[in-house]
Order: sequence, then structure tokens, then C-alpha cells
Amino acid sequence: MQPVTIGAVQLGPSTKDKTETVARMTALAERAAAAGVNVLCFPELSLSQGFFGGLDEANFDEQFDDLPSPLIEPLLEVARSHEMVVILPYAERAGYEYYNSALVFDADGSVVGKYRKTHISAYFPADRPGATGSYERLYFKPSSDGFPVFQTRYGKVGVQICYDRFFPEGSRALALKGAEIVAFPVNYSTYGLDYRKDAFCILTQARAYENGFFAVLPNKAGVEGDRESTGSSKIISPIGGKVIAEASVDKEELLVAEIDLDTVRDARRKVPFWRDRRPEMYGELVN
Repeated sequence: MQPVTIGAVQLGPSTKDKTETVARMTALAERAAAAGVNVLCFPELSLSQGFFGGLDEANFDEQFDDLPSPLIEPLLEVARSHEMVVILPYAERAGYEYYNSALVFDADGSVVGKYRKTHISAYFPADRPGATGSYERLYFKPSSDGFPVFQTRYGKVGVQICYDRFFPEGSRALALKGAEIVAFPVNYSTYGLDYRKDAFCILTQARAYENGFFAVLPNKAGVEGDRESTGSSKIISPIGGKVIAEASVDKEELLVAEIDLDTVRDARRKVPFWRDRRPEMYGELVN
């Protein structure tokens, strides 16, 4: 057995005071440490309010961070002292460029690497409740860095952020590189559309099943500014894409599941995609 305890933080609404948000995240990390969590993942854009629901030129730059920084040191101190791997999604400022990113910290607190969101959506359902839409294209630059796999103390970790899960190619690339755990941090609203609620987890379950990895789906919950997040964070097994842990729809909470990384090997025997792929037939996908 290769036991690993996974934690998914379902974060309540972030505030404009990032130090207050980090204090809550740190308290949740302390709870995770007490529960023996080895790998802890936070939701998309954890440090910021859902500013991408509209264009706010006056407060544009303050939404973004250059991390690591003293802002998140309390959180990292907890993680280091309890030897937890942390996946921290945030709005990244990189000079004059802005990305929807996630940093991966190893159990000793060192930065293993960074993933920047590849697929950036634009969705403007102005007549719907729950948010004004997603204006991400007006904020974030899409990454061209590819799909890295990060070797951590507790296994090989990949990241796909929210809209990325609509595109199976990234998850497949991570699986082919050996990813055992893939984090899918989201900041998901239904905009009052029932089908979005129904479809929330389907894609992530499919990615886990078809690629044979554990998937972690941490979401925000509650009303953040104009945006109502759906909660329902999940941890998903590669065996059949089964949900093995699920959070509430509206509460800030910590979701925990103990997994066995040997299950990844078993899942890939049952669905041997690596054996049966026909990459020579797929050229038209990129032509």
C-alpha cells in the first residue's frame, strides 16, 4: 500500500482583506494537519474575491499577487511544520502579465513548481442571477507552459484549473507523464442554470476514470460579492470515477479522504489507455 491522505478545502467567500482570508485558510490548514492530511488543495483564486465576474478597472492590480510572499507565510508555516504538500491557486502578477495560477509547495515548504491555467473562458450571461458571468479573458493571459507534473514527497501531482477540465488533452498529458493525483481547483457558479449544477462533477469524474488518477475538486461556497459559488467539493477515485468524499453546498469546510496510490496502478490495468492509444491517428486534432 501507498497510503496518502488528501484534503480539499472548500473555502467560504474571500474578502477584500487578503490577510483575513489567509487567516481562515491557515486555520483550515491546521485542521488538516490535525486530520493527518498529506496533500492539501485550495480552490481556484483562493486569495481574491470573484472579481472576474465583471471588469473592475479601478481595482485591477490589487486583485493579483506575486507569490511566495509574506502574505501567505502563516499558511506555509503550518504546512512546513506538519510536512504537508500544498496546492495554492491564486491570481498571479508576473511583471506586466497576469495569470490564473497555482503554486505547488512540497512538504518542506519549498516551491516544487507552478501551473498556469491554459484555457481561459469568457461567458457573459448578463440576464442570469448568481453572477454577471466570467470576464476572465479581460484579466488573464492563457498559459503556453504546457502540463507539468510535480514530484512531491507524497506522489506525482498535476493541476488543471476549472475550465481546463472541459479539455481532456491536458489531463491525458498529465497521466502519460505519470500523474497520480490531479487537482482541479474551481471557483464555480451555476448562474442559476440547472444544467450547470448537474454537470459540475461529471467532467472531473470522466478525467479521473479515463486517465486512472485520483482527482481533487475543491470549490468555493457561498456568496462572494455578486457571485454565488456551488460548493459540493469532491475527491474522486480512478476506479470508475467514483466520488469517495463530498462536501456540502454552502459551508466552508475541510474534506478529507485517505487514498492508496497503488489504486492508480490497478485502475490503469483495468483501463489501459497507455497501451491502446493511437496517437498516429490524432493529428487532425491539432491541424
